[in-house]
Amino acid sequence: MNAEQGTDTRWIVHGSRNVYRSEWIRLNMTDVELPDGQRFEHHTVWMPAAAMTALLNDEETHVLLMWRHRFVPDLWNWELPGGLIDQGEEPAVAAAREIEEETGYRPRSLEHLVTFEPMIGMVNCPHHVYLGRGAEQVGEPTETTEMERMQWMPLTEVPALIRAGQVSNSGTLVALLHVLAMSGPGAAYGDTDRVN
Repeated sequence: MNAEQGTDTRWIVHGSRNVYRSEWIRLNMTDVELPDGQRFEHHTVWMPAAAMTALLNDEETHVLLMWRHRFVPDLWNWELPGGLIDQGEEPAVAAAREIEEETGYRPRSLEHLVTFEPMIGMVNCPHHVYLGRGAEQVGEPTETTEMERMQWMPLTEVPALIRAGQVSNSGTLVALLHVLAMSGPGAAYGDTDRVN
C-alpha cells in the first residue's frame, strides 16, 4: 500500500506459462494485471541465486579483484570472486567456496553485507554480497577459465576504476560501493551476520 496516496500499486499475477527451461534459466510468460486494470503477458526470467565477496587483505587496505572477459557484452572488467549457489547450499558457504575455487584464498571471516536483485523488473535472481576480512592462501585456483589475472587492488584506486568504466558487474559494483561507503571518513562497519 502506498502510504502517501492510499492506493495499492501492486501488479496482480493471474498465472504463468513456461516458454523455456534449463538448469541455468527459466523464461516464462506471466499474465499480469496493472492497478489501472490493464492486463497482458509479461516476460519473466528466473536464474539461480549468486554469491560474491569483497575480500580484503589482513590490513583491509586492498581488495582482491579478477580481470576477466565477459563474452555476452564482449567486455573486459574487474570483478570480485563469486558464482552461482548450488541447490541446497547456503549463500555464505557458496561465497567461501567460490573464493577458494577461483583465487586459491580462504577468508578469515565472512560477513553478509546485502542481498539485492540486479534486474528486479523482469528477472528473479538474488545476489548475496559478502565482505571477507583477511585472507589465507591455501592453494592455486582450481577454476582456470575464470580470469586472465587477479590483483590485490588498493581500495583508494577503486573509485577511479569505477569512473573509468572498468567495473561493470552489478554484484561487484554493489559490493565495492558498499565497502567504500562503510570505510569512508568516520564510518564504521555496522552490525552484520558474521561467519568465522
